[in-house]
Amino acid sequence: MGSNSMAILLYTLLSLFVSFISVFLFRRTDRRRRRLPPGNLGLPFVGETLQLISAYKTENPEPFIDDRVSKFGPVFTTHIFGEPTIFSADPEMNRFILQNEGRLFESSYPGSISNLLGRHSLLLMRGSLHKRMHSLTMSFANSPILKDHLLADIDRLVRLNMESWTGRVQLLDEAKKITFHLTVKQLLSFDPCEWTQNLMKEYVLVIEGFFSVPFRIFSSTYRRAIQARTKVAEALSLVVMERRKEWENGENKNDMLGALFNEDGNGGGFSDEEIVDFLLALLVAGYDTTSTIMTLAVKFLTETPAALAQLKEEQDEIRARLGKMEGLQWEDYKNMPFTQCVVNETLRVANIIGGVFRRATQDVNIKGYAIPKGWKVFASLRAVHLNQDNFKDARTFNPWRWQNNSNTGPTSPMNVFTPFGGGPRRCPGYELARVELSVFLHHIVTGFSWVPAEQDKLVFFPTTRTQKRYPIIVQPRDMSSFRQCKDSIEAK
Repeated sequence: MGSNSMAILLYTLLSLFVSFISVFLFRRTDRRRRRLPPGNLGLPFVGETLQLISAYKTENPEPFIDDRVSKFGPVFTTHIFGEPTIFSADPEMNRFILQNEGRLFESSYPGSISNLLGRHSLLLMRGSLHKRMHSLTMSFANSPILKDHLLADIDRLVRLNMESWTGRVQLLDEAKKITFHLTVKQLLSFDPCEWTQNLMKEYVLVIEGFFSVPFRIFSSTYRRAIQARTKVAEALSLVVMERRKEWENGENKNDMLGALFNEDGNGGGFSDEEIVDFLLALLVAGYDTTSTIMTLAVKFLTETPAALAQLKEEQDEIRARLGKMEGLQWEDYKNMPFTQCVVNETLRVANIIGGVFRRATQDVNIKGYAIPKGWKVFASLRAVHLNQDNFKDARTFNPWRWQNNSNTGPTSPMNVFTPFGGGPRRCPGYELARVELSVFLHHIVTGFSWVPAEQDKLVFFPTTRTQKRYPIIVQPRDMSSFRQCKDSIEAK
């Protein structure tokens, strides 16, 4: 190499080094000036994204946050996915972020999710439209509707999907079939059929694209997801158009689509495109998260025999009162105290949604720190749920911790328990999810015995799930009564 070439190389390296030091010093000075939480912004542009992703390949549920909380405290600054971000593992700050949605913060999600859900999805709506649609969804999934209308469908479809279980079962796959069929029934009044099966095949491809690079040229997964999204939207559009004609002729069904048409008595004022995006997003909410919770509840119970035995005892008593073929009633659901402890503990330990991203819409000051306008914040729900200060032996599945929990003071577990988020964007289907999980647990423990088919473990990125879809070997507890139950279901 000549002297000129060597000089150019040294000059280039020196310039890069000076640029790096300048950016580093500027960011440190800027952090002190603006009273940002302590932390490390990492390398320019890349930040700490690689550390975040690699950390979650371990079996520790919160390695990235645990490491930084030990160094900087429960609120810290980092730089991930191309943006400076403030992480909060502090329950008080999390409540502040969630409660100030629409005032100081707004929802903010990766481009892949935004593009696949559509701009009219509930997840991305803001302002008065979000408030209107959130309220409508809450009113459809509240206790009276669950009691008078939805519970019977949930009970029937759970049993119908379980009737073919025998031998080796991939529990997560089966749970997803259950939740998809339940959600399509609740949204559109469709029972399982060829149309719903085809819709589910396309929908799975849409879900797979959520955490991909949002550029078709770079990601075949994202490209397939966009194509599948188009097919799902087309299928839903045909249903919406047909149902709108029925509504205009004075016919309607008691489902979410019917509620959208009936709002204000004038067809709801929503366009078909808005309704399709809305329905598509609700399929996400009802399909993926609830099925994973169902699977992990079975996994945790299998690994905690005393809890499984107590759950079986409670549910067997209910089944004995009902008889072998009668469906669950609302009074039965309300008389499952230990089951609700299992539901709470599964939600706490599993944390399917580890936290929520928001963006500051103005400069915010809280707890002595400044959050600059435009910065992202991440309220970690999982970090709070797995904190030893909030729950004794926090990373152990212990449903008994929820027994006799009537205390609502600052030390109450319920005070820091937010599996469905909070504030104006609290999951509107939270009670529906609890009912579905309770009915599922009733039928699996009264109808089957099972053992794990092989060892499986949890993974935590991008969401909590089991690595092998939790394969189990199942055996009906009473084959003859199960066949009678099957015949009774099919006759309805």
